[in-house]
This record gives sequence, C-alpha cells and structure tokens, in this order.
Amino acid sequence: MTDTPAPAAAPEIASMSFEAAMGELETIVRRLESGDVSLEESVALYERGHALRAHCEARLAAAQARIEQVSLGADGQPAGTAPFGEA
Repeated sequence: MTDTPAPAAAPEIASMSFEAAMGELETIVRRLESGDVSLEESVALYERGHALRAHCEARLAAAQARIEQVSLGADGQPAGTAPFGEA
C-alpha cells in the first residue's frame, strides 16, 4: 500500500505556502519517477502535481510583482525594472 494521502486528506493547495507546495511537488515527482505507483494513482499524482506547479508559479509571480515593477520607455516598451514603489 502507498503512503499518499487521500485527496480529502491532502492540504488545500490554495492555502499552502510556496515552500510546502514545492516540497509536495518534489515528493510527487520522485514517486512518479520511481514507477512504483498504479496507473490510477499516477494520474491522480500528476493532476495534483500540475495544480501544485501552477500554484508555485503564481506565488513566484506575485512575489516578483511585489519586488519589481517594469518601467516603460517613451515608446511604451519595457525599458527596465525598478524596485517596487520607486518608479
């Protein structure tokens, strides 16, 4: 029997920190790479991994937006970045 939590017992992804989501994603990748899971479980793990990856990307994008803002040139094209609140 595997030690993957049932979907109902798995933490809600939206409330997870970046670090917790990344840690779970790494565990899922290791399990999938091991080949020791059934097809059904592989699909469920892949789906959760996909959701975790999207969550991590969103958390990173939000953090970057808080740290940097793009400054635009006279032609409307990006001219560089500046620390948030300084442009």
